[in-house]
Amino acid sequence: MTDTDTPVRLHAVDAPGQPVVTPELTELYRGFESELLVPLWTEIGDLMPAHPHPTALPHLWRWKNLRELASRAGEIVPVGRGGERRAIALANPGLGGRPFVTPTLWAAIQYLMPGEDAPEHRHTQHAFRFVVEGEGVWTVVGGDPVAMRRGDFLPQAGWNLHAHHNATREPMAWIDGLDIPLQYQLNAQFFEFGRDALSEGERTTPERSRSERLWGHPGLRPIGATSSAPGSPLLAYRWEHTDRALTDQLDLYAEGFASGTIEPGHAAVRFTDPRDGSDVLPTMRAEMHRVVRGTETEPTRQTGSSVYQVFDGSGVVTVDDHTWSVTRGDLFVVPSWSTLSVRSEASADDSDSGALDLFTFSDAPVFEALRLHRKA
Repeated sequence: MTDTDTPVRLHAVDAPGQPVVTPELTELYRGFESELLVPLWTEIGDLMPAHPHPTALPHLWRWKNLRELASRAGEIVPVGRGGERRAIALANPGLGGRPFVTPTLWAAIQYLMPGEDAPEHRHTQHAFRFVVEGEGVWTVVGGDPVAMRRGDFLPQAGWNLHAHHNATREPMAWIDGLDIPLQYQLNAQFFEFGRDALSEGERTTPERSRSERLWGHPGLRPIGATSSAPGSPLLAYRWEHTDRALTDQLDLYAEGFASGTIEPGHAAVRFTDPRDGSDVLPTMRAEMHRVVRGTETEPTRQTGSSVYQVFDGSGVVTVDDHTWSVTRGDLFVVPSWSTLSVRSEASADDSDSGALDLFTFSDAPVFEALRLHRKA
């Protein structure tokens, strides 16, 4: 390898903690470059900082803008083999234009026109869908048709065949979350096409999917079911149950009972695997938070990144030195070790619950598994 071929470039600098700049040091660095070597003493401040310095940046995406652009794409961009999905990814401004919302997470708005099918495929990336508005699209996972409605959370572990179809005369949009960036960095991703068309039986629209009929009974596990695949076997977590759980927490607190709220005026639930209470997906955690009008949450920060979508209501969000007013559908990202606080300004005028409801997903299971999770 010649000097011009090497991607390693080292510069002797006169700085505290660095060797004295001499011709011999410069010659040594040229030798390192030719052999593709990098000394730790030139990199330690970047590789081993006192605390995380995330490359991802706090950022806000307005739902009304995303929705408008997705609608325009619906008129122009077909869905079929090749593109597979009309999914438009959020690109964090700190990640060089890559379609990654954080270094480990993907978030996208997906849009399906009336009568359209998104063809069947499968991939190792774990995924979910969350619906902030509309209904009428059915996701078919392993031949099981699952309805998608406002407020529903629909997880799907990797390597499950899945397709979508819109059974109505109206278009529908939702957000997708996947661990694409994580698997991309690990060189662990696989993808495979499925069938080109769904069967007539899979185009039916049952009130409840087979997964819900088997796994969707609170506190009850089917003894005869032997699912050992990664990720939750329950394919739909319905808004009516999430809403009731959040309401009950806050009502119990108001009645003077220990309710499980995170703090006064702030209730939250985590979507879990009904088999053992673990996270619904191996690499992603999903939660719903409800913040009562006038409540301001305590500032918190943690390792790992997260994405939030305003499901209902309005408020003010602060991530480090960024402050935004947010309303239904808006999405924002919280990079690793960034400080987050939320103030609810929701009311009956802009929220069915009268509170600020926030859906969030993060890479917390990865950080916990690696014993890298910290919170302050």
